[in-house]
Amino acid sequence: MGWEHAGGETVGFFDAVVLDHDGTIVDSHDAMVRSYTRWAAEYDVDLTQMPKYMSMPSRALTEALVPDATRWDEAAARIEELEVSDTTGVVPMPGAVDAFRVLPGDAVAIATSCTQPLLDARLHASGLSHPRVVVTRDQVEHGKPAPDSFLLAAQRLGVEPSRALVAEDSPVGITAARAGGFPTLGILSTHTADVLRADVHVTDLSQVTWDVGDEGIRVIVHDAR
Repeated sequence: MGWEHAGGETVGFFDAVVLDHDGTIVDSHDAMVRSYTRWAAEYDVDLTQMPKYMSMPSRALTEALVPDATRWDEAAARIEELEVSDTTGVVPMPGAVDAFRVLPGDAVAIATSCTQPLLDARLHASGLSHPRVVVTRDQVEHGKPAPDSFLLAAQRLGVEPSRALVAEDSPVGITAARAGGFPTLGILSTHTADVLRADVHVTDLSQVTWDVGDEGIRVIVHDAR
């Protein structure tokens, strides 16, 4: 399903919305930086390389960055431990509370590279509730940039990928959505539009109006980038 441009606004029509977690509905940036800074020091990781991998599942990130393969299991478990235990300052992203208030419970999902314990910890800290459909990294065989998590979310929602809008803040997430045939809304919380390359870009979800009707969800994007 494509987007239309009218009167300075960008409008799309969808049956459901699939939301990424960190950087899309939850601002966990400071907590992530604290955890990864400590982790990098413990496992001889080049911290300057971290931004390219921070939206990937912890195991994939570990294999990409930890030079000693014999420590991969230990390192993946350690970053999970650090992140779950540090949720200080984790808050909802702008527009997230309204999105969950307006979107129908049977037409919204979270699909994230977080494990279930990490998602639970950050949602609890932010005060956001769990939607009925949640897909975490430990529920699929392949994490992002593979499309598995988005496809499973669409299946559980009972919608076709082409009719489910994916909101994402990371290039690997946008790649995953495109691979699954989903239209994309890029959230510019961590990357520029040139890097993200979604169909439509916004600074955050506060620039989006969700108009829910009998025929689906009319998504109105104000000041699209």
